[in-house]
Amino acid sequence: MNANKILIINGHPDPQSYCKALSESYAEGARKSGGTVEMIDLSEIEFNLNLRYGYRQRTELEPDLLKAQELIRWADHLVFVYPTWWGTMPAVLKGFIDRIFLPGFAMRYRDNSPLWDKLLKGKSAQLIVTMDTPWFYNALVYRRAGHRVMKSNVLQFSGVSPVRVTEISPIRKSTEAFRQKWLGKVMEMGMRQAR
Repeated sequence: MNANKILIINGHPDPQSYCKALSESYAEGARKSGGTVEMIDLSEIEFNLNLRYGYRQRTELEPDLLKAQELIRWADHLVFVYPTWWGTMPAVLKGFIDRIFLPGFAMRYRDNSPLWDKLLKGKSAQLIVTMDTPWFYNALVYRRAGHRVMKSNVLQFSGVSPVRVTEISPIRKSTEAFRQKWLGKVMEMGMRQAR
């Protein structure tokens, strides 16, 4: 599914990370193919990571989070770029999701029913995930647990579909040639998505 309005969310807290470079490569590729691209860099925006009261009491959204919700509503295609740490996403990305993927925005529970309304239908997503764990070990031993949480429990639960996952690993001892190769592949992904 091609999409012209693309939102890229860099979920790495370090502004000089490889994930930042991957985000920029995807954006460059999408723009080359005529896509309209917006970016959210979680290393640059200001917000409290904690959903302080859970769902018992409303926690007011900071301006950066209100803007993020507007951009998610606007986008046809969401791209999340982040590392796998301890089997899942960094705290800053988890906090971002906790704070904005709220009832009334991402989904709505139905009265007297176990079912819910998926409020982000009509959007697709791409996860670009860096790891130190080799892909086969992540698949066979961990069963891609972190990817499944993001894909099924967050995005598909909210109506986003399809959700594709690209793993880039291992990163820690990777060569410059390996990293450059993946920057090129990710740029091509952006170009294909925006066509």
